[in-house]
Amino acid sequence: MQGKSGIRTRAVHAGESPDPATGALATPIYQTATFAYPSVEQAAARFAHREPGYVYTRYGNPTNAAFEAKLAELEGAEAALAVASGMAAVTTAILASVKAGDHVVAGRSLYSSTQTFLSGRARDFGIEVTFVDPSDPQNFKDAVRPHTRLFYIETPGNPTLQITPLAAVSDIAREAGIRTLADNTFATPINQRPRAFGIDAVIHSATKYLGGHGDLLGGVIAGSREFIDRVWPVHIELGAVLSPFHAFLITRGMQTLPLRIAAHNQNALAIARFLENHPLVARVTYPGLPSHPQHATAIRQMTGFGGVICFEVADAEKGRRVMNAVRLCTLTVSLGDTKTLICHPASMTHAHVASDLRLTAGISDGLIRLSVGIEDPEDLMEDLDQALRD
Repeated sequence: MQGKSGIRTRAVHAGESPDPATGALATPIYQTATFAYPSVEQAAARFAHREPGYVYTRYGNPTNAAFEAKLAELEGAEAALAVASGMAAVTTAILASVKAGDHVVAGRSLYSSTQTFLSGRARDFGIEVTFVDPSDPQNFKDAVRPHTRLFYIETPGNPTLQITPLAAVSDIAREAGIRTLADNTFATPINQRPRAFGIDAVIHSATKYLGGHGDLLGGVIAGSREFIDRVWPVHIELGAVLSPFHAFLITRGMQTLPLRIAAHNQNALAIARFLENHPLVARVTYPGLPSHPQHATAIRQMTGFGGVICFEVADAEKGRRVMNAVRLCTLTVSLGDTKTLICHPASMTHAHVASDLRLTAGISDGLIRLSVGIEDPEDLMEDLDQALRD
């Protein structure tokens, strides 16, 4: 189906068809740990990969396979691998790409747990990491060493919405024989497809926009068949398996992904413009605004700008008052929900990131992250206005 149908058609149909055993239209939840075989010969053939089929849900499951096929189709990838969470996708993909003694160059605008993994646990494993400002591709080139094996990027970055020029970074990597890995969670394949700009593999926290309703945990890695075959044994050994029930929820949620993302995009742009003109807001960061430092880059590689906005108020105390005063927005972590979520990164999502790294990445004490939902935008503006004036 890839490339032949529109994105909405592919979101509905890719990876799914009526169940051949029962005719069930919805993909069944294969809630089983193991699978039976008619003979020991067939069991041996499946374990040896001489015959297709399922052996144990840690190794694969039909419900998970539907999710993998749908995501691969939307990302323009040959294959995908479902895992238990976004961080399982991050760590599994990185550990499948590098080993002790290797070097990683990473953009410094990253999800906090990715930041702490690369700055802590990865180094415990003997993996060297250099963080750079990802907005300028030359920074990646300047950081390359003889043993550099991976460029890791996240665009838009969390939470500051810094944009990495995908094509330029992938060109540098390809020339040096370095693998590229991009976290596409904020954009989703509806707004951005990194592989179209030369990125080797893509990861998502499916907990966010792919599932879309704040009721599951999941992650996914997508890329070439060769890369997924490389990742698969690492995943099997680490054991971060996505439950079939959560795979079912993600697959169902992805059928409406293009419709939801259109609403997120529209609402977020309207609210970003409203906040940019608000007298009590010092600064607004949103890739869809001309004031964003990488607005031109965002236009080149994104078809929509997503549902996350960052804005700054006077200080941490003012930020605390704003978040305690909201009535419609929900004070919580995470993003990509149908509901609008608001948080204070410095004291919540990035509280365990060293203060120097946090400030270097642009996460000030007055920064507020807003994940705009699909409610009526006028109601959200009214709520934010009364909270700012509280």
